[in-house]
Amino acid sequence: MRKDMSSTPNCSYEVSGEYSMIKAGGVLKMVDEEKVMMESLLCLRRAGADIILTYFARQAATVLAGMK
Repeated sequence: MRKDMSSTPNCSYEVSGEYSMIKAGGVLKMVDEEKVMMESLLCLRRAGADIILTYFARQAATVLAGMK
């Protein structure tokens, strides 16, 4: 269903496996953890999510607030 066809909020969540892979990639210096995290969350938003549940909530909030 298209987002503009519904009056209810759309919710997405990021599973623990994806979170773990991004964190491990960051620790092993295989990826830029912050950039991959933000791209992952942005993809959910672009897909139409109004609400995103994620283990990255605090880390993403810090980045978005410009604290890091």
